[in-house]
Amino acid sequence: MSPLIEARGLTRILPATVPVTLVRDVSLTIGEREFIAITGPSGSGKSSLLYLLGLLDEPTEGTLSLAGHDTSGLDDEARAKLRLATIGFVFQFHFLLPEFTARENVEIPMRKLGRLSPGEMRKRAAELLAAIGLADHLDKRPDQLSGGQRQRVAVARALANDPPLVLADEPTGSLDSKSSEQVFLILDDLVRQRGKTVVAVTHDLDIAGRVDRRIHLVDGKVVSDERNDAKEAEPATPDAR
Repeated sequence: MSPLIEARGLTRILPATVPVTLVRDVSLTIGEREFIAITGPSGSGKSSLLYLLGLLDEPTEGTLSLAGHDTSGLDDEARAKLRLATIGFVFQFHFLLPEFTARENVEIPMRKLGRLSPGEMRKRAAELLAAIGLADHLDKRPDQLSGGQRQRVAVARALANDPPLVLADEPTGSLDSKSSEQVFLILDDLVRQRGKTVVAVTHDLDIAGRVDRRIHLVDGKVVSDERNDAKEAEPATPDAR
């Protein structure tokens, strides 16, 4: 399994009269086609670590390699380009633009990357939404969709540029149980059928127990990094991309 993320000694300290350490000396390796849950009590640094892995924040100390790229010393523009091409993000709240339709929201990352023609972007957005059960909702605005549907649009948007890595921050935290299960199954399918790597921050112990690996944080430090034995016993699913 090739490493997709290699972090060594990642530390994030907020400067203040009394400095606050958000992430403390985290070293980990994340391979391709892994589904990982980051867990821990509130304030343990879960989201802070996710933002460091996703190049949304810079470490005070330590190094991070992403898809073979050493991110140390990259300027803001280079970090943004690497992030756009390599990572898809799903947050607790969908952050869809209210004036745009579901399909137009999914097209936004493709427009920023600039690899596809307008027709190709429109076709890909429709295919991504259809694949997660929203073929009949392409032209609806976010206020015309349920909470679960909006979050599924957010997942489709995360996949717009076909990134190898999807980072999710409490992706089911604001959903009811039925919608949570739907979103979980979609994320799981990204790993099993599309060959993606998914790293999700979650408080949901059911989700944490169903992924491949669980990384548990306390006070910004990794206190355990364990594979799920049940998942270990499952046969690998061929890449269906």
